[in-house]
Formats: sequence, structure tokens, C-alpha cells
Amino acid sequence: MATNTESVELVGDEVVGNVARAVLFAAATAATAPVDLVHPLAPNVPITLQTLWVYLSGIVLGPIWAGFAFVLYLLAGLIGLPVFAGANAGLGVLLGPTGGFLVGFPLAAVTIGFVTHGTDGIDPLSEVPLPRMVVALVAGSAVVYAAGAVGFSLVQSISLLASVSAVVVPFLPVAALKMAATVAIVRSDAIVAR
Repeated sequence: MATNTESVELVGDEVVGNVARAVLFAAATAATAPVDLVHPLAPNVPITLQTLWVYLSGIVLGPIWAGFAFVLYLLAGLIGLPVFAGANAGLGVLLGPTGGFLVGFPLAAVTIGFVTHGTDGIDPLSEVPLPRMVVALVAGSAVVYAAGAVGFSLVQSISLLASVSAVVVPFLPVAALKMAATVAIVRSDAIVAR
């Protein structure tokens, strides 16, 4: 009686590579959790490098895998790993004043990936026109800040306009710096998508 000893590939190499990259982006985002600064005009919301990783993930991973990376990131925080700003974790953080920003991360990553690459796969980064990349980053940033403002408004029981004034307007220069850094990193050939 002969037995077949050929290996069976359950998951393709491309999927394994994409999962690995998504996990690396989630881990890199988590690694920056302890590094946060108090914004003098908005002390309730810290300045972190985590949105930089949201921006980079959307451009490098595309919409599906960037979204997956930040769903993993949120799940890690929900189960108690200290991955949120200030090395915090738990449902209380998601339901707190900065929870809207966190919920906005996967949505922004998907938005950036979609605007950058569409749905037909990931374009080589060298072929993504700079204006499209900038529009993607602005759109993603708008998603993060919109979600953050809505969450902050609900938790603090203030108007949406007051929330935008408190937690969006002071951060616009910081967001612009992060977007510029993202473009510089991607255009420096420091990142190879495939």
C-alpha cells in the first residue's frame, strides 16, 4: 500500500508574507506606545508616533493588510497588552477620551491604502505619484481626526465643534510633520514593499 508524502500548501507564500508584514506594522505601532508627549494646547490627547505607522502601513501594505494590521493592534490592546499611548491597554482606553482616535486607526489605514493603491493590488511605491500619496495621507488623517473628535465629543459631553477645537486643530501641524516624514521615508527607498 503506497502513501502519498507530497506536502500540501494550505496558505500561499504571498498570504504568509502579508500577514507577517501586517504583524510587523502592528508590533512597530505597539513599540512606540510608551513614547508620548503632552501637547500644551490639548493635554487630554497625547502626541504619539502611532499615526505615523498608520500612514506608512496604508501606503506600504495596501487597504486590506493595513486594515488587518490595525485590527490586530486594537485586539492586542483589548486583551491587555500595553500597546496604546502611554503603554496603556484595555476596553477603558477605547471607551475613554482618546478611544475615537484608536478606532480611526484601521479605518484610516484602509483609506490610505485604498487611495494609494485602489483595490487591484499594491503598486510599486516608486510608481505611486506624489500627489496621490499626499491626498491619501490627508484623507487618512481626516479619518483619524474625525473619529477622534467624535469620540472625544461623546466622552467629554461637549459639542463636536468644541471637540474639533480641542483635539484636532492643535494637532494639525503635528499631523503635517508626520505626513512629511511618511513621504520622506517612502521616497527614500528605505522601504521595499515586496
